[in-house]
Amino acid sequence: MLAALRSQRLTKLPHLLQLPVQVLLYIGLFLFSQQLVVWLHIPLPANIVGMVLLLFLIVSRVLPLKWVKAGSNWLLAEMLLFFVPAVVAVINYGPLLRTDGIRICLVIAISTVLVLTATSLVVQRVYQYELARAARKQVPHA
Repeated sequence: MLAALRSQRLTKLPHLLQLPVQVLLYIGLFLFSQQLVVWLHIPLPANIVGMVLLLFLIVSRVLPLKWVKAGSNWLLAEMLLFFVPAVVAVINYGPLLRTDGIRICLVIAISTVLVLTATSLVVQRVYQYELARAARKQVPHA
């Protein structure tokens, strides 16, 4: 009941305010997870701890998915902008790229294929689980 009331409040925000509020929620969650890593001496980066914490909050229904959906869609759409500084920084490493460029590109290609493969396997398993779960819900209990 309380979660539904909170969910209604956020969705009643004007459309222009939903995105900044959701991005601020992400920022606050990251800052909290950064402090959590420092306080508890967790041997993981704060962004990983924050993602796990966000997943826990969504799965436990403390945080409704629609509270973070618009912010995540916007961040994913603008993700290329986050890589511009890294691409510009590569210019400073011309000699390294001339000597080891092929090996670096090979490592990047192999790791990309491995990440894509692992991601596709996880997505496939989760999709099959969701289909099975939906089928179990539709079967009437005798």
